[in-house]
Amino acid sequence: MRWLSRFFLAFEGVGIALESLRTNKVRAVLTIAGVAIGVFVVVTMAAAVNGIRQSFQQDLENIGADSFQVFRRSIGFQACDGTDDTCPDRRNPPISFREWSTLRELPSVQAVIGSINGGGTFTYRDQVLNNIAYDAYSPEWLLISAADIAPGRNFTPNEHDAGTPVVLVNDTLRAQLFGTLDPVGKQIRIDGQPFTVIGVYNLKAGFIRSLEGRGPDTPRAIVPLTTALRTLPLFRSGLSLTVRPRPGTPRDEVMDDVTASLRSQRGLKPAQPNNFELVPQERLLETFDQLFGAIFAVGLALSAVALLVGGVGVVGIMMISVTERTREIGVRKALGATRGTILWQFLVEAATLTVLGATVGLILGAGLTTLIRNNSSLPAQLQPGAVVAALVAAAVTGVAFGMLPALRASRLDPVEALRHE
Repeated sequence: MRWLSRFFLAFEGVGIALESLRTNKVRAVLTIAGVAIGVFVVVTMAAAVNGIRQSFQQDLENIGADSFQVFRRSIGFQACDGTDDTCPDRRNPPISFREWSTLRELPSVQAVIGSINGGGTFTYRDQVLNNIAYDAYSPEWLLISAADIAPGRNFTPNEHDAGTPVVLVNDTLRAQLFGTLDPVGKQIRIDGQPFTVIGVYNLKAGFIRSLEGRGPDTPRAIVPLTTALRTLPLFRSGLSLTVRPRPGTPRDEVMDDVTASLRSQRGLKPAQPNNFELVPQERLLETFDQLFGAIFAVGLALSAVALLVGGVGVVGIMMISVTERTREIGVRKALGATRGTILWQFLVEAATLTVLGATVGLILGAGLTTLIRNNSSLPAQLQPGAVVAALVAAAVTGVAFGMLPALRASRLDPVEALRHE
């Protein structure tokens, strides 16, 4: 029976809160707006970060869950930037082509894909495109890329080793250089050097790779690594490797083999640390989580400020409500209402205001999330957990900031309240 009474009191509190919105439109709108902005920021950022993470995971799956990368230095938050004394890995020697060649001979390795990024001017007849990025790869690059080649083909190991001047273009670059013409067999120039187009590739890149300029909407090309080294102004020290373990071989075992090979080739003594970095896929994901976790924390801070503004509005509007309804409170107390009953009713009113603001923020956030998902490569998606957290946070904000007015109302002396005009 007691819980039934509380339910009816809560229902009555919601009705009074809605009536307060109607009679105090400006104050109510300001209160709701503060909470709505805070919730809108949180749910939209949560949807975007979750979508980016899913896209990044898809990119990593395309590379291969058991693959890992070999870099000269640490990456992400574990990397440092300063002098050689404070950042000893700045002195690490670059990955050499001799080391790459040796790693390819390891029995536990299926493939070691070498890559260097570059950029230059692409020319076909009178069509000139400046600052077009390209990737210089070894022929096994399809093992770590979700790409289709049509029309045309990939370059062969013989073409790669011989330094044959061939190139693959993505569909965007094909359209900009050749229009509606079939590009296969056509000769273009990259930084003045002749290359024959042998295929058009379509890379299924996620959001992160699209930001890197590897998405389908960005003009880009792929050339054999050996060819690029011989004919194009590449930064040779920028070589990085992606190692694909042989099927059935545990990745940790392959990483140990690669570590032992590199340490041996570099003449490192047992007590000396590695002067290179092996990065498994989960490490890349951890770096992503650290980076976007920091961004999300900033968003939470901004949301907290907005909720604070909404909470201050709750205090103001509830204080006014207590003053306007002092006589009513006196009547209810004279008829037997307890302090707890009055307190409960006013807290329900405060929570109703903030939850209503949260609902408005959720609707706006869902709309923007849908807009982002339908008009970009980012698979943003509103998470049920974020929705529940937003509503709970709004309700808690309402209760916390509504406590002072509710306590004031519950402590009114009924005799004094009945005399209030």
